[in-house]
Order: sequence, then structure tokens, then C-alpha cells
Amino acid sequence: MIREFFVWVRVFLSRRRDGELEEELGFHIEQSIEQKIAAGMIPIEARRQALIEFGGVERTREECVEKRPGWLLDSVWQDIRYAVRGFRRNPLFTVTVIVTLALGIGTTTAVFSVVDRILFRSLPYAHDDRLVSVGLVQSLERQEFMLGGFFYEWRDDQKPFESLSFERGVNECNVTEANPVRLHCAAVAANFLPTLGVSPVLGRNFLPEEDLPASPKVALISYGLWLSRYNRDAGVLNKAISIDDHLVRVVGVLPKDFEMPRLQATDIVVPAAVDVAAQHTVNSGIGYPMWAFARLKPGVNLAEARAEMEPLFRKTQLWIPAQIRGDFKLQVRSVRDRQMQSAYRAAWILLGAVSAVLLIACANVASLFMARGAARERELAVRMTLGATRNRLVRQTLIEAFLLAFAGAFAGCILAEILLRAFIAIAPTGVPFLIKAHLDLRIVLFTIAVSLVCSLLFGMIPALQMPRMVALAARATNSGAHARVRRILVSFQIAMCVVLLAGASLLFESFRNLEHQSLGMETHDVLVVHIPLTSARYQTGQAYMAFYLRVEQALRQVPGITTVGISDSLPPDADSWHDGVRLNEMLIDGKAVALAGTGGTAVVRRVTPGYFGALGVPIVEGRGFTEEERSSSSNFMILSKLLATRLFPQTDPIGRQIRFAVFRPYLAVDGPVFTVVGVAGNVKNAGLAGQDDPEYYTLRRNRDEDWSGHCVFVLETTLPNSIVAPWIRTRVAHFDSTAPVEIEGLTQSVSKLADRPRFETALLGFFALSGLVMAIVGLYGVIAFVATQRTKEIGVRMALGATRFDVLRLITGEGVRLIIFGGAIGLVAALGLAQLLKSLLFGITPHDFGTYLAVTLLLIVVALAATLIPARAAMKVDPMEALHYE
Repeated sequence: MIREFFVWVRVFLSRRRDGELEEELGFHIEQSIEQKIAAGMIPIEARRQALIEFGGVERTREECVEKRPGWLLDSVWQDIRYAVRGFRRNPLFTVTVIVTLALGIGTTTAVFSVVDRILFRSLPYAHDDRLVSVGLVQSLERQEFMLGGFFYEWRDDQKPFESLSFERGVNECNVTEANPVRLHCAAVAANFLPTLGVSPVLGRNFLPEEDLPASPKVALISYGLWLSRYNRDAGVLNKAISIDDHLVRVVGVLPKDFEMPRLQATDIVVPAAVDVAAQHTVNSGIGYPMWAFARLKPGVNLAEARAEMEPLFRKTQLWIPAQIRGDFKLQVRSVRDRQMQSAYRAAWILLGAVSAVLLIACANVASLFMARGAARERELAVRMTLGATRNRLVRQTLIEAFLLAFAGAFAGCILAEILLRAFIAIAPTGVPFLIKAHLDLRIVLFTIAVSLVCSLLFGMIPALQMPRMVALAARATNSGAHARVRRILVSFQIAMCVVLLAGASLLFESFRNLEHQSLGMETHDVLVVHIPLTSARYQTGQAYMAFYLRVEQALRQVPGITTVGISDSLPPDADSWHDGVRLNEMLIDGKAVALAGTGGTAVVRRVTPGYFGALGVPIVEGRGFTEEERSSSSNFMILSKLLATRLFPQTDPIGRQIRFAVFRPYLAVDGPVFTVVGVAGNVKNAGLAGQDDPEYYTLRRNRDEDWSGHCVFVLETTLPNSIVAPWIRTRVAHFDSTAPVEIEGLTQSVSKLADRPRFETALLGFFALSGLVMAIVGLYGVIAFVATQRTKEIGVRMALGATRFDVLRLITGEGVRLIIFGGAIGLVAALGLAQLLKSLLFGITPHDFGTYLAVTLLLIVVALAATLIPARAAMKVDPMEALHYE
């Protein structure tokens, strides 16, 4: 009877080649054999013979099929359709896998799009790996700079560079033709763009003769300006435009991706037109400040270039006064290093964190696939017994994995685009290149590569597992090897989750300390008003002073403004423009201060008497400045408490005389004598996270030399900013309608200084939360699967007298072991990796006990909650139903 049955099967299969019908028939055959085996209708010998014969039929059929043209494509297509039907039958598994992969791949792709610009992508210069920044560093300026008197000596005698060039900086300028606009203009040497390897997309670079002081004025405009103002009109070449009331001829358009090496916003580039002869003469003074960049010769590395520049640097040191000579150092580093600086570590940390999220996602999906493979072991065993080859089963499993991986990758790309836009929206300006980050072909290929790796990772393990024949006799089986691997994967997820949670908690605590620290001044109800003036319109100190004094008097009459102060800069921004001085340049009562080395530096601010009242900075000793003293010829100063303690540790500073021995390259002269009239409270002046410097204040008097340079108004108000701001603009426009007025609350200004740590904390917190959710889902899945697999055992235990509490302890014990094992590994790893966060932390150590205790408690509570859900379900098992489970 059995032989006749299989003959009928052979005939039927030979007539029909439709894969779906074959699978349906195979299903009915499997059902028939299972029923006969369960009923004992087929003895052991007959069953073995039937399976062997049917397997032979299947193998013969497959051998015949493989001889048909296109058999492989048909077979793969059949596997794909079978996989899709399987996904439809188990939608919860399918959705869980796709969502998990989308979250892991999407976050990884979004962060890779950001850090790609920082860590991997080439800069927009030809052979950017050979571009270097060259200059001097000192305690008053820690970013390398150059002075004209030194630059031309170095340029003429240097050997390691193909070319050495410079830029003079970027300043605001006004295009005063039709539709006036305020732009950013950069002054550079004629060979600056060729040194960078940049060629205009339209027109040409500067000619050497155009870089002379008396040469006709020319300019290159940015691609953005060409697009927005001139609508990409090629006729802009040789067009004369008015910049700061001077006619300038446009000779070219910069590339779309052009950027200055120091990343300043730039709309127009003009020749620096430096008088080389005056700069080259040592006796003329220190020369113009500038920033130098060079291109290494082929085969020359940074170390060799630095060594070859040392003799020139030592020669330069001879022109620096001996008192400060040791304060100057040579700096030669790549342009990428100068641009990125502290962003490197943050970028690597973010990449590491998101990679951990991806690993957790892959481990989670691998665990799901293994659980599904264990549940399908009987199905695969039947298929193998019925003739399916090992290669066919492996291919089927891998196809299922690839389909889910590509679906996850597609959803991940969509999520990555959403996340990337969110990152850009909330990111501070201090993260280099973030505004230019986008998903391009490289990123998409990266996403595809990640999905392929993921599919191989979670598809290969179950695919290589040989189905056991014992599975033919049971509805569900449990492989010890599978169970161990799933437990290892869950423990790994928990460990990675602990690392992410610890890092996010440290950054969160650091950020909270940063925001709630004392600044030493008031920021509420304080307005900052900046009115930048161009040198073309205000060419003398007298013109600056006249304008600002009129504005100061007008602002005193604005309703709601109670105090008006003026300064050249404001704390706590360390990058705010201000002067500085070395402490060893101070002479107290004609005697030098006994300090080691240069003694460090002090911040210098020129302020009016209202400055301290507007900011609420207390005068703790002596008095503040008076309005009458602004008309005096005497020099007065107020010390910060930190500086007073350092200069006068045992004596009263009030009334003491301080003279400055001004040491500069090429010259050392005696400065003016100041009388100390007061001591002010300390304020934050090195950013929110920096170590504060000592500080002193000089009185901004009604004299021309005191009003050159920057000027910032600080106003104490009693009315909302939205009401006061229009009145301020009206008052300023009355004196100069073209002067731009920038108004901002000091609270908002200070808050911007915390943007970067806020951004880093938010990102790492998001990754940690994502990892926690996926780890808990993985833990829940394993415990739920264990509970299901042990249903019969639970029924037996309960039938023999076990209580529900015993069942609860049995199931939760599995979860507790995983939590303890994974948590312990995670804590050790977190303690080891926390040192990498040290530079990003403020007011907290990388090994803060309270943080790790909080992370541990959070993990225990959440993980136990995930364990209790399937444990409670196991407690409700009916012993009679459990005993009939198989």
C-alpha cells in the first residue's frame, strides 16, 4: 500500500511543476505520515522504508529538475515565495525583526553620515593629506598663528613645502550696490587657492600682480553667492561690484564645496595685498597677524617637516624678548587635525555607541532567528527526511535572513534620513560638517553592506544547525546548544546596554552640573547688544567713540532699561574677543612678580562703570569705576578676586600700582601704570567647562585709543526682550540706519555654550535607550521561549505539588542569571571604557559610584519586569493541559 502511494506521488509530481502545488502536496504527505506514525499504523521498519523511498523519490525529482534550464532561478524564486508566506503566517516575528534591524541600521547610518565628514571623508582640496597648518603657539593664543615679519622669512628659506601661503582672516563686509547685503570677506595671498589645490568653477585664480598694495581690486565670489544673488549668470565675470564703498572686479567663482581651512563662513575672497617689503623688515615691528598653510612635498611627512622647520623657528626666537621666548612653540599639523580638534574624540565615541546599538540589534535578531529555528526544527527535520538536501535548507534559511535584512535596511535608510534631519535641527554650530551631512551613494552602500553582514550573522547560525530526527516525534524541541547561544546573546546585549547606559548617565550628570553651576554673574533680564561697525565708514577711534557714546546715551532713555554697560567682550564665552596678558609682564610697585615661567595668563576687559551693575558682578573690596573717571587721564583697574589672591596673597591690593612690561616679538617696552581701585567677584571666563583664568578690568575712558576694536552693550532690563528690542533698533537707526544691530538675551547666549554637550548627551541617551529597549525585548523573548519549552515540565512539577511561587522562582531564576552575568560583564567594560569620556565630563569623575549604582538599579528593575511577564504566564499553566502539551 505504501509503495503504491509513493508511485502515485511520483506520477503526480512528474506532471506538475508548479512549486506552490508541490509544497502543498508535501505538506499533506507530511501530515499523513505523522498521523500514521502517531496511530502506530506504520511499524518502525515500514516507516524507515517509506521515508527512504520517499526521500529517494525527492532526490530523483531534484536531480531531474537540476537538468532543466533555469532550474536554479526557479528554485530560488520558490524559496522566496515560501519565505514570504512564512512571514505572513508569523507577522509578529517579521515585524519585530524588521523594526529591530531598522532601528539598529538607521541609527548607525545616520551617525555614520555625520562622523564620515569628520573621520573618513577627504577634505575638499586636492591631495588633502599633504595640506598642513604651520605657525606659532603661545599661552595667549593656543591655535597656531603667524606674523608677517616671520612669515616671509620662513617662506623664503623653508624646504619641506611645495608652497607656503596665508590668509589674513574673514571679516564682515557690505555689498553696497543695489539690494545692500552684509557678507563675509576673506583676505588671502595670491597663491592661497593654488596651495589648497582649489580651482574656480568659473573664471580664474588671482594673479601675483593683483596681490600688490596698489593693484586694482579684484575678488572671487562663493558659489552660493553666485547662485543667490546672480542666478548663476556667467556674465558676472569682470563685473564691478561695490564692497565697502570700493569697486571690485569679479574674476572668478569658487567651487560649490569650497571652505576655508579654518571653516569660517566666506562669501567673497579678495587678495590680501600685503606690503611685503614692510613686513620683511625686522625693525618695522611684528607685522600683520595671519594664518599660514602649506602643501608638503611628495614623500615628506609631518615629523620630517617639523624637523626641517625647527632651524627657522629657532632663528625666529632670537627676535622674541628673552622673558617670553620660552612661551612660543612651533606647530605643524594637518589641516584636518586643526579643523576637527576636540570633535575627533566625540565622533569616535558616538560611532562606538551607535555600533553598540547595531550589535545589540543583530544579537537580538539572531536570538529571534534561533528561537524560530528551534520552533521549526520539526518542520526542517520532516523536509530533510522527505528528501530536501542540506544545501536547500541552508539556502532557504539564508534567503529568509536576506529578505528580512534588506527590508530592515530599506526601513533603516528612511529612519536614517529622519534621524539625520533631526540631528541637524538640534545640533550646535560647533560640530564640524554636520550641516553638510547627507545620505549619499557611499552611505547607501554602507547600509547595504551592514545589512548583508547582519543577515549573515543571524542567518548562518540556524542555517548550519542540522535538524535532529528526534524532532519528528515531537511538536517542539529544545537544543541545548541553541539555548546556550541564545543565553550568550542576551547576556551580550545586557552587557552592551550597561556600557551605553553608564556613558549616557555620566554625560547627563555632567551636563546637569554644567548648566547649574554658578557663573558669578546674573544672566536673567540682561540683554546683549552688538553693533559691528565697518572700518570703511568709521576709520578713526574718534568716529567709533562718537557713535558709541551717542548710542549709550540714547539707550539710557529707553523705558525698561535700568543699567547700561559697555565692554569689548562678555563672559563666560572663552572664544569671545578679548585681550590677554601674561602675569610675568606685571610689575607691582616697580618689581616683577615672582612666578614660575610666564605665570599663566589673565583676561583683560575694557569696561564702562555700568558693566558691573548690569551683570550683577559684586565689588568685594574697594570700589567700582565712576562716571567722572571716564574723563580723567589717570589709569584705573579692578582685579578679579582670583587675580588679587595670586598677586597679593598677604596684602591689601587697593591703591597698589601695577605697570606692564610689554613683551612682544621684536620689542620690549614699558607700558602704562595702573592704580588698583577695587576687587570684583570671580566670573566664569573660560567657557562653561574650562578652568577660569584670573581677570582684570580697565576703565574705558572718553579717549580715542580706548574705543578702537570691539564694543558690546550689556543692558539690565525690567521689561520683556520683545518689547525693548524694537526700541533699541529705533534708537540705533537714528544715528546710522546701515549699522546692523544684533540683540540677544544673555541667558540664551550662555545656553548656546551648552549646545554641544547637550547634543552629545541627547545622542548617547537616545542610543542607550534604544539599546535598553532591544536588550529587554531580547531578554523577554528568551525567558518567554524557555517558559514555553518547559510547559510540560511545569505541568509535571505542579502535578507533583509545586506551588505557583516555585514556578515563578524557576522561570525568573533563568532571567536573574542572565542579568547578573551580563550586568557584571557590562560594568567591568563600562569602568574600563569610561576613561574615554573624561574630556567630555564636567564636575564628575569617569568612575562615579552613584552613576554606576543608578545604572545597575535601573537595569535590575527593568530587566526583572521583562522577566516577570512570561513568569506570571507560566504560573497560570493548567497541569492537565500541560501534560497533554505534546
